[in-house]
Amino acid sequence: MRGSKYVLLVLAAALLLPSVAAAQGTLTGTVRDASGAVLPGVTVEANSPAIQGAVRTVVTDNAGIYRIIELPPGTYSLSFSLAGFSNVKRDGLILSGTAVLTIPIELRVGAIQETVTVTGESPVVDVQTVRRETVLDQDVIASVPGARTVGNLLNATPGITVDTNGLNPTPTMTFFSARGGQTNEGRMTVNGLTVAAAFNGGGVSSYILDTVNSDEVSVTVSGGMGESDTGGPVMNLVPRAGGNASCCV
Repeated sequence: MRGSKYVLLVLAAALLLPSVAAAQGTLTGTVRDASGAVLPGVTVEANSPAIQGAVRTVVTDNAGIYRIIELPPGTYSLSFSLAGFSNVKRDGLILSGTAVLTIPIELRVGAIQETVTVTGESPVVDVQTVRRETVLDQDVIASVPGARTVGNLLNATPGITVDTNGLNPTPTMTFFSARGGQTNEGRMTVNGLTVAAAFNGGGVSSYILDTVNSDEVSVTVSGGMGESDTGGPVMNLVPRAGGNASCCV
C-alpha cells in the first residue's frame, strides 16, 4: 500500500514539473558572424541578481541558437564569447512573466580580451509565444487600493471577470474567468504549481496567497500552452526570493 502511494506521489510530481518550468521566462536568440553564418559553440552567460549563483551558462547549438529557460523575473545581462572573436555583452534586459525575449547577436573577429557592449532597448514584444499576459510588478501590487488580495489584483487585470468575493478585504475563495467563460475556469498557481480547489476545479480554496510579498503576479488571459487543465485564465504568483543583492544598507 505504501508503495502504491509513493508511485502516485512520484507521478503527481512529474506531472507538475512542466507547469513549474512554464511559469518562468526565457532568453533566446541566434549568434552569427559578420557574414551572417551561424556560430555553434558560443558560450552564453546570463547574469542577474535575481539568479541564485548570479549566472546561468549555456552553449549555442549547431544552428547557432542559445536558449536559457526557467529564469525568474529581473534585469539581466548577456555575455557571448568564442575563441577568435571579440566578446559581446548586452545589458539591461528586463524579463517578466513567461516572456520569451529574442536577442540576436553578431560576433566579429577580434582579440578574445576585447569586449563589445551592445546597447539597445529591452524587447517589449514576445514574438515566440501566443500568450496574452498581464504582469503586475511589485510597484503595481503596492499601489493597488485596498488589501491587495488576490481578488483585488484580479479586478485590476484587463479582460478578467471576477466574482463578488473579489472585493472581499480578507483572503477568501475567489472565482474568475475570461471572455464570459465558466465562472470557475480560472486557475491559481504559485511558481507554476496549481493551488486551485480540488473539489470544484477552480478558485483558490482556503489557501492564503501572500500577494504583498510577491516579486510579481502574472495573469495569462489566453494562449496558454497546456500548463492549465482548462482553457481559462491562469494567475501565477512569483514569491519574493533571495538573490545576490543585499537587502539592507
